[in-house]
Amino acid sequence: MSELEQGAASGADGLDWRDGVIPVSRRFDDPYFSLNDGLAETRHVFLAGNGLPDRLCDGFHIAELGFGTGLNLLAVLIAWTATGRPGTVRFTSFEAYPMPAADIARALAHFPQAQSVASEFLTHWDSGARQFRLPGVAVEVIIGDARETLPAWRGAADAWFLDGFSPAKNPELWSPDIMAEVGRHTAAGGTCATYTAAGHVRRSLSEAGFTVTRQPGHGRKRHMTAGTR
Repeated sequence: MSELEQGAASGADGLDWRDGVIPVSRRFDDPYFSLNDGLAETRHVFLAGNGLPDRLCDGFHIAELGFGTGLNLLAVLIAWTATGRPGTVRFTSFEAYPMPAADIARALAHFPQAQSVASEFLTHWDSGARQFRLPGVAVEVIIGDARETLPAWRGAADAWFLDGFSPAKNPELWSPDIMAEVGRHTAAGGTCATYTAAGHVRRSLSEAGFTVTRQPGHGRKRHMTAGTR
């Protein structure tokens, strides 16, 4: 049975749907994206927060904690395509609880622009592929607990999207040890960005070697965090 069929059959045991369109994790009691336009939040926090798309170039490597619906990946795909620059951007994401393709498709239907470029991604995801290519983007989603998979990773990112569930709901993904690993797996001059402005996250990123700034957040969020190593 494919993931599309599994998702349709199971109704996604780990999800509730707010207003029928926004997936909410039962495990963490937290939505997968902003209730105030998740795609706009991705562009504000993760793209602009990392100086993207201006910095994107052939070989540029983005890493992410928390793949979720793949919305951030699709935002990168849209942004990179729009630059018209040649080459391939790399996108590596760490995800402990991958969503079935059917639920990802349902969530992305809320964002017509992302949905319009999602079909190839969904085909790969439904097949079980976790390493695949989209136009101009080489993708790898590493499944498992980031406390184990991130230390074992041999890569170094030019930009990090720190997009786990809320630090209050999922503290393990925002621990000093994880932030230290983010720093260790960041190229010199690399950056990070996250929607949270929690003081302990900012302190951990600073201890991990980032110069951290608090910036205006998206929508109702007053602040977000960005950093440069």
